[in-house]
Amino acid sequence: MDHFKDSPDPFQPLAGMAQASPCDPELAVAFDVVRPGASVGPVIFSSPHSGDVYPAAFLALAQLDPLTLRRSEDAFVQELFGAAPELGAILMSARFPRAYLDVNREPYELDPRMFEGRLPDFANTRSLRVAGGLGTIARVVGDAKEIYARRLSVEEGLARIESLYKPWHAALRGLMQEALRQNGAAVLVDCHSMPSNVTRADRIKSDFVLGDRHGTSCHPALMDAAESRLRELGYAVTRNKPYAGGFITEHYGDPSAGWHALQIEINRGLYLHEATLERAPGFDELQDDLRGVMQALIDVAGDILAEAGAAGRRLAAE
Repeated sequence: MDHFKDSPDPFQPLAGMAQASPCDPELAVAFDVVRPGASVGPVIFSSPHSGDVYPAAFLALAQLDPLTLRRSEDAFVQELFGAAPELGAILMSARFPRAYLDVNREPYELDPRMFEGRLPDFANTRSLRVAGGLGTIARVVGDAKEIYARRLSVEEGLARIESLYKPWHAALRGLMQEALRQNGAAVLVDCHSMPSNVTRADRIKSDFVLGDRHGTSCHPALMDAAESRLRELGYAVTRNKPYAGGFITEHYGDPSAGWHALQIEINRGLYLHEATLERAPGFDELQDDLRGVMQALIDVAGDILAEAGAAGRRLAAE
């Protein structure tokens, strides 16, 4: 699953830089991991874009007001999936905001226009996401609004990657390995929200968009179970359009190795007043419905394990 062979290991400190000291004291705790108990089941729910701790130093660098900065935030998604530990699954959620650092990117997707000084040669400066201003460190939020009033130092950008990106992925990778070791498979459900106008722009009416990298990142039964349960609840669901899954889904989705990754995008209009980022009346109902969706995915994960076990027994008997 090495999708960035020319860059340094994303889970190890960059040579010559200190690891793990937070670049902002407000983010000394960068993310939360809530476990169901001592044993770990096969399913992990993650919310990488719901963080809402905006460091004072970041706000001082920005030329946008705090509400505008929050336009790219998946507000309250970690609460929508908050029942995961009660159902026997792990819930991992970021505290840092996406506008500050995006872990759903390669480790070094960086825009040279944002930085004072030369970026490392291994930085990916030519990806489509960088071109759109949405690299590992975003240049824009919302409707292409520029975040910063001035360029950042290269050291500042690399410090965010060292102190936040790498610990996040090291922890998530560790949870996936632990789940695989204890259960024989690991299932990551990557949880996001999307602006309500996204699917309208594509002439698609979607309450949910499910992404499995066009059938490559997870067992098909996981996609089928999520879609079936959501449709039973009355939601409009599409697959892989306009979101097929980002870096996390691609990097952690390797069914042949027992790692499965499914991305869920929720239409924010279902639960959020998008202008003010306050909960809408539909929040509690959606939260309750998602409990059923999570249970369906956890049940299917058990079926996948049973299927894998039966296949192993057949091979052993041959």
